[in-house]
Amino acid sequence: MFPILETDRLLLREINKEDAEGIFACFSNSDVTRFYGQETLESIEEAEKFVDFFSKNYNEKRGIRWGIERKDIKGIIGTIGFNAWIPKHKRAEIGYEMHPGHWRKGYTTEAVSKVISYGFEEMGLTRIGAVVFIENEASNKLLTKKGFEKEGILKGYMYQNGIAHDTFVYSLLKK
Repeated sequence: MFPILETDRLLLREINKEDAEGIFACFSNSDVTRFYGQETLESIEEAEKFVDFFSKNYNEKRGIRWGIERKDIKGIIGTIGFNAWIPKHKRAEIGYEMHPGHWRKGYTTEAVSKVISYGFEEMGLTRIGAVVFIENEASNKLLTKKGFEKEGILKGYMYQNGIAHDTFVYSLLKK
């Protein structure tokens, strides 16, 4: 059973085929993908492959990705979850994105808080990492606010549009 998480304003739920349009709305937007290490999507078929990828990762215990949906409006406005999940070592990396129409409303912070809690309490993680483009001020600020500690810089670590970018690496350890 895929876990459904709730916050005051959000429902974090399994991503399904009907969400391909929401995935496409996010990942076809260059404002979203510019700090993602992922090329901008150009077709709904590419978005459908994302849905399949998220499902396969969960089934193979390599990651978990929730669709972020506002409780008052049907349809996802972003996604959040854990990549590079290694149950044996009790660690994973958090990743998220939100459609620009929903930026600066606290939704990402709300979702991140819930997912961190789930990772430590339900998944048994002891370390949650994050890798973020140095230029991504909003994400760097959010992670710091949530207690993540900057561990260093990974030089030339992620490519975006054929250009290598340095990233910060963060961690949050279970208390």
